[in-house]
Amino acid sequence: MSVTAVGSYATKHRGAIGLGLALVSAASFGTAGSFADSLLSQGWSSGAVVTIRISLAALVLTPPALLQMRGRWRLLRAKLGTVALYGILAVAGCQLFFFNAVERLDVGVALLLEYMGIVLVVLYVWARTRRRPRWLTLAGVVTAIGGLVLVLNPSGGLDLVGVIWGLLAGTGLATYFVISSRTDDALPPLVVAWSGMVVGALTFGAFALVGVLPMHATNVSVELFGQQVSWLVPVLGLSVIAAALSYSTGVGAARLLGATVASFVGLTEVLFAVLFAALLVGQVPSVPQLVGGLVVLVGVAVVRATDTQADATREPDPALVSA
Repeated sequence: MSVTAVGSYATKHRGAIGLGLALVSAASFGTAGSFADSLLSQGWSSGAVVTIRISLAALVLTPPALLQMRGRWRLLRAKLGTVALYGILAVAGCQLFFFNAVERLDVGVALLLEYMGIVLVVLYVWARTRRRPRWLTLAGVVTAIGGLVLVLNPSGGLDLVGVIWGLLAGTGLATYFVISSRTDDALPPLVVAWSGMVVGALTFGAFALVGVLPMHATNVSVELFGQQVSWLVPVLGLSVIAAALSYSTGVGAARLLGATVASFVGLTEVLFAVLFAALLVGQVPSVPQLVGGLVVLVGVAVVRATDTQADATREPDPALVSA
């Protein structure tokens, strides 16, 4: 198939392709909590888990990223500021904030607070375009958030410091979707993900060297699938599936769908996280959580439906056409 034909197909079916990439990204991200939990329960620090996750992911993405950037390094130099912001806040910061929240809150509550970042995405787009979101989009916000409350079922007292960490993770999540959705960026999605991983890994490495970020790791077996497995299994899962694959497909999805729709489809990460938690670490969802999952899907569908017309008017992403 020629480059022109690929570009024409991608333009015609950009909504379907973007939705598929977004779901792959959400499912991949959804494995992170279970993989990380198996390591944290065996004495790993959150800093060590996140650092090894993004460092190995950067190594995995290096060969294809170098191939895509041959002769085009000027594009990366022109976007150093954006890449630095993406790597520090959307990659390193978001993950560190989330794991700090998990240390003080239930994983579900921390995840709910992080996904409040999608409200920031809607507000950002509103401020940037000077156009109020459609009422259906706002209805989708309320519906999806309501579904998340049912899925995560937060109860009991909340630690204020943990809440602050969770909300900070939300700012990182919002930054991830906003930067990823920039269709005028000639950098291929995979290169954006790779460069962000490199920046994030270097940032965490520097923090570790000066003693700001505690690093603790063990080489004991962990429990997954109801049995003992090597610690390398969750480490590779976190790096290859929950980082390299998830970020690469997520950037591509955001460029095709836009920040608002991509962020709401990203809510399905919660559903995938519940599913993988049941399969990997034996955490079975309750009936209210299952009902909440359906409500989340309704909210995502509403937001997606209101953006269909906008999808048809978007120009093809130059990075996708030239890939």
